[in-house]
Amino acid sequence: MFFQPSIETLPVTQLRQLQNERLRDLVKYVYSRIPFYKKKFDEAGLNPSFIRSVDDLQKIPFTFKADLRDHYPFRLFAVSQDKIARIHCSSGTTGKPTVVGYTKNDIDIFAEVCARSLTAAGAMPGMKLQNAYGYGLFTGGLGLHYGAEKLGMTVIPVSGGMTDRQILLLRDIQAEVMCCTPSYALTIVEEIKKRHIDPSELKLKYMVLGAEPWTEAIREEVQKGLSVIATNIYGLSEIIGPGVSQEDFEERGTGSHVWEDHFFPEIIDPVSKEPLPEGEFGVLCFTTLTKEATPLLRYWTNDITYLYYDKSSQRTHIKMGAIRGRADDMLIIRGINLFPSQIESVINELPEFSPHYQLLVSRQQTMDSVDVHVELNEKIYAALTDKISDENEPEIFQALRYKLSQKIKDSIGLSMNVIIRNYNTVPRSEGGKLNRVVDSRKK
Repeated sequence: MFFQPSIETLPVTQLRQLQNERLRDLVKYVYSRIPFYKKKFDEAGLNPSFIRSVDDLQKIPFTFKADLRDHYPFRLFAVSQDKIARIHCSSGTTGKPTVVGYTKNDIDIFAEVCARSLTAAGAMPGMKLQNAYGYGLFTGGLGLHYGAEKLGMTVIPVSGGMTDRQILLLRDIQAEVMCCTPSYALTIVEEIKKRHIDPSELKLKYMVLGAEPWTEAIREEVQKGLSVIATNIYGLSEIIGPGVSQEDFEERGTGSHVWEDHFFPEIIDPVSKEPLPEGEFGVLCFTTLTKEATPLLRYWTNDITYLYYDKSSQRTHIKMGAIRGRADDMLIIRGINLFPSQIESVINELPEFSPHYQLLVSRQQTMDSVDVHVELNEKIYAALTDKISDENEPEIFQALRYKLSQKIKDSIGLSMNVIIRNYNTVPRSEGGKLNRVVDSRKK
């Protein structure tokens, strides 16, 4: 196992002392090595000596993704390029990606937090890990690969997609642990059912899912469909990659422990930019306490969640709730704030529907509209197949369309057009992140 009680169960007062020491060192480090931060401090009238503890963090300006793009590729690096052991990039929608570097020590810490996360998820030395996260510039594949090896696991580096091969290897090599995105886990569940494979033929026990928001309904579907325990892993390349936080498999559903000895989290009000107390939703920000190559102060992740200390847990590190959505993914529809995950939660409350959906947002003149594309669950759809034609729609479609639209209106306060599509026609994950929203409105 890679459970580290000396760190993971450290009393909060001692953990805070460690964070304060590391923060003081970090502030001096970035001020002396990164011109961007020196300028930020000088413009704010801040001297590094003013930052004595994490309570002083709010004196420091935020760092945004745009700052990484504006200093592309290496101007936020704190070390010379000959000290860089690896470079990862996150995908960029505006042309240039965000570039992050790792020293050898950063790689060791990356492996450590991933090994710690896998242990919390139920993995043990000697188990096999089938890694269905993408390898390459994306941090997911290599991060969990190194973490699993550090833990003493055998790694099967399949990478993303290739569903036929994934299922072949699950049956033949018999991995006990698999990691992938939640939407791709649903794809595996569907394929297992379609091929009439009994989950007992597999040795799979644990699924480690992350890289996109997901719900308890998806967890239930994956756990039931594969006879596994599914936990959430969280991370982002700008901070380190996967392994920033992880659910304990015995405490799933209560939040993911943030490894606070390496990453200090804050929840910030998106409007006032002021810190929020435990339990309140806001934007998650991180300060990297131990990163050498590309350390970041108060990095604005755009992820919406909350933080709290779970006194019933064996670990003392703070927990973050499930990601509700991203601040930049939030849709404003007729004056109402909407996260796609809210629609997902409503759909998943109705067993007549499959968990696959897509939102098409459009605007006619000044009126916003949302079409919710959904499917009936496989059994109901199969029973109705012979009654469906281009000219004929079963009455049950009309009833279910009304049922879902009313539930959305009652839960969210918006009227939406529900479109029931043929089974297996709503986009599925092919291994990577799945885009569930198509917004065609003019910006």
